Amino acid sequence: MAWWLLALYAFTIPWEYSLDLGEPLGNIARVVGFVLLLAAIPAVFEAGRVRAPGVLPWMTLALLVWFCCTYFWTIDGTETLYRMRAYFQEMMVVWLAWELAESPQELRTLFRATVAGCWVLALLTLANFISPETIAAEQVRFAATGQDPNDVARFLDFGFPLAALLFDGESGWAGRMLAAGYLPLGVVAVLLTASRGGVVAASVALAGSALLLLRGHAGRTLAVFFALPALIAGLWWWIPAGTFERLATIGEQLHGGDLNQRWNIWEAGWRAFAQAPVLGHGAGNFVAAAGTASMDTAHNTALSIAVESGLVGLSLATAIVVLAGWAVMRTRGNLRLGLATALATWLVISLVATVEESRTTWLLLALMAVAGRLADEDAQGLEACFAPVEEAQAEDTAVAQA
Repeated sequence: MAWWLLALYAFTIPWEYSLDLGEPLGNIARVVGFVLLLAAIPAVFEAGRVRAPGVLPWMTLALLVWFCCTYFWTIDGTETLYRMRAYFQEMMVVWLAWELAESPQELRTLFRATVAGCWVLALLTLANFISPETIAAEQVRFAATGQDPNDVARFLDFGFPLAALLFDGESGWAGRMLAAGYLPLGVVAVLLTASRGGVVAASVALAGSALLLLRGHAGRTLAVFFALPALIAGLWWWIPAGTFERLATIGEQLHGGDLNQRWNIWEAGWRAFAQAPVLGHGAGNFVAAAGTASMDTAHNTALSIAVESGLVGLSLATAIVVLAGWAVMRTRGNLRLGLATALATWLVISLVATVEESRTTWLLLALMAVAGRLADEDAQGLEACFAPVEEAQAEDTAVAQA
């Protein structure tokens, strides 16, 4: 039961804010996460052992403990207490996935669950686009109910490399539709958000996805080449002109703009960091320390961590990302390329967004940690699980003949 709750948890994370059950329950991912934790504890006792934690789970625990320690010198204890609870709920998935995901097939199931959750988020965004209220308001930005357009675009971006990774290894039509159908649906949904950062990150995610899908497939590459103009024409006709006009300012913002006032926020954050460079101002206190508007965030993950938890916290967070990259490099074949694309997408997003507070971030890191562990325990099984169906069938035939 704990294992299936983990898969359900991965499914709910992308669209969690679209289903809020109110206090004290919160959103759907929070509810499922609580039930998952209750089920995981007796599951561990029943198994009679705890899996030996790897370096990445230990570093995640160390970062969580450090965030908690900042309460002793925080400038706002209430905000830090709130953030401590939130960080525990978000970061616990690293330990839970490490403990409960035991095989390459189960890792693949977690990928499927995540992509299925991205499907829900994309469909909810399309529903917002065609709703009578938004049509009457002549909006140019669309997002799933309860979600911020920028967050929606970022969550959708992570689904592209995972879907591309799953596609060639799916033998059934349902699995192939889940993977292949998400790519065009996700592209449309990302464009509808009119998130400039989301579109830039999507270009990275789609480039890696294209490498996964097209390398060694000349016929597939040719089909995409001829279908691409029709797809672009369809998007141009269907998506509102105002949405494209906003996205067209990406180049202007990169070359001479203030990145939607991010430069001012970053300057204020840098001054706050200089005041407490080692220990920080306390978890959750970027706005109070930098003196920005109450609705602002740091819009930069490294800066947010540095201001709130100092160089100690930033060093721990950097170590976690490096360890995630090392876990990815220990895998092989399509899995390495897919996870490397997801990590590169995350790094691009982290430059303009505060994503250390996101469950999606810690889910991705958990998947990478599990993939690295399985690469050490069962390298051949892991590679075969994510190999194209044709290669797997040919290998099975060779083994049978031998």
